[in-house]
Amino acid sequence: MKDRLSKTEIGKDALQESVEAVASTVGEVTSIITTAVKDVATAIGGLATDVFEIRDGARKARADLDEDPVDYDDPVDPEDLTDKPE
Repeated sequence: MKDRLSKTEIGKDALQESVEAVASTVGEVTSIITTAVKDVATAIGGLATDVFEIRDGARKARADLDEDPVDYDDPVDPEDLTDKPE
């Protein structure tokens, strides 16, 4: 005796498999998008940190320059550039 599936059960099985495949694919795509959003946020956060560090470095350099200004128009005595024994 052969068990035979009805057309309705075949249709139900095909629909069930299709829904499972779609759900699995949606889950995979959602995971990919979630990871991509996380990676983009991490990259932007790293860029912001770099920008803050560059800004702080520029401020410190500017403050150092203001504390010890150098007049580049003054002539330099070559004797001042050589090491002299103490």
